Amino acid sequence: MSDHKYSLGIDIGGTNTVFGLVAGDGQIIKKDSILTNSSKTPELLFENIFNKIKVWEKELDLPDIIKDIGVGVPNGNYFTGMVVSPPNLGKGWDELNLVSLIKSYKNIPVAITNDANAAALGEKYYGVAKSMNDVVVITLGTGLGSGILVNNNILYGHDGFAGELGHLVIEPKGRDCGCGRKGCLEMYVSAKGLDYTVREYRNEYPDNKFLQRINNQTVNGKLFDNAFDDGEKIVIDIYKYTGQMLGLGLAQIAKILSPEAFVFYGGLSNAKHRILDFAKDSMNANRSKYQKNKIKILLSELSDGEAGILGASCLHMLNQ
Repeated sequence: MSDHKYSLGIDIGGTNTVFGLVAGDGQIIKKDSILTNSSKTPELLFENIFNKIKVWEKELDLPDIIKDIGVGVPNGNYFTGMVVSPPNLGKGWDELNLVSLIKSYKNIPVAITNDANAAALGEKYYGVAKSMNDVVVITLGTGLGSGILVNNNILYGHDGFAGELGHLVIEPKGRDCGCGRKGCLEMYVSAKGLDYTVREYRNEYPDNKFLQRINNQTVNGKLFDNAFDDGEKIVIDIYKYTGQMLGLGLAQIAKILSPEAFVFYGGLSNAKHRILDFAKDSMNANRSKYQKNKIKILLSELSDGEAGILGASCLHMLNQ
């Protein structure tokens, strides 16, 4: 029996939660995912996670396999251990002391942060941002999250909530957002934002055959990507609009932070150049002449779910 112990990295999203055992060299030894299911309780989610850990302990013949736990979660506060008003999780998550909850299952060191901050750490230690000191990692999932590295450090601000770029207002009289405001970037560039855009196009073009075929279904990314590649004009227009709105947001962010790169990670980023080329053009069109074409737009090269797991597992390294 080995005496190895691992870090447990957990990445909680609005739809799925992925978690894994991470060795000191960044190798993910075991990995799994479960539905976050925000209609149920956080307690049930972690009960399911720790039941899976018990299975892994038996498979690896390693009791007490975990040495520490790191969690990336929407609106997770690194300083307080609290989750506060997460926009894409249920009410049971609001004002939740997540560190205390996890310690009730496993009394070992626990640290949490915003899920996009965790992804940013994953990219910094193990991904495309290894050589970069100033970078913005944007997660495109149910919502839009962001983790900002400035001078090689996560930007937390005085209260731990800096960097909520998904709630940067790009259309003051635009779509209602779950945060209570209108026109947030997340409502245009995310899974739910894309669904919203498709509904608007369906209302504007009720006779469009492609939109008729998908009826009122949630957007299927692969279906849309294939249609884009086949030259389906309505899909090209939808992706162009999405990319243009993203570019507006990137231009504002770039003006303040001037990062070396924007790194994209998560479901909607799987559209790749189909959206990001439009975003790059829009960003440059909305920047000063001397600032154009200076910022890279990159895709994460880590497997789906891995950036969040790896980054969360790095949280305890920050205290060493």
